[in-house]
Amino acid sequence: MLRNITLIAPLVAWTIAQLLKFLLDAASKRKPDFTRLVNPGGMPSSHSTLVSCMSIMMGRIYGWESPLFAMASVLSLIVLYDAAGIRRAAGRQARVINRMLDDLYKKGRIPEGRLKELLGHTPLEVFAGVALGAIVAFSWPVGL
Repeated sequence: MLRNITLIAPLVAWTIAQLLKFLLDAASKRKPDFTRLVNPGGMPSSHSTLVSCMSIMMGRIYGWESPLFAMASVLSLIVLYDAAGIRRAAGRQARVINRMLDDLYKKGRIPEGRLKELLGHTPLEVFAGVALGAIVAFSWPVGL
């Protein structure tokens, strides 16, 4: 399994994305938040990085016309759509619900509770994830 570059390269790309996300967040807030190493959302999209690297590795190794590349690409498109669409919309809904909860909490009616708002990605975050995945995939030696 450790020699399976179609698995290792995407995991390395995902790790790079998570580290970049942590560093960019720490720089912008001037304070490290170690939950950024595992939480969803933010720049770049690690989901997009992982699946785009996997798809490109499949194309490079098995051929751009292969059924394996086609399956990987379809899976990647589903993940990219989810990252930029559905999960982003869920994050927006969480933000609105949290504002409602804040209003109710201030009036003393219910105990405070918060929903996670940073669930999805902007199109730029998804694109950055795809670009990072492509960089890692095209940089990875396939003749090992």
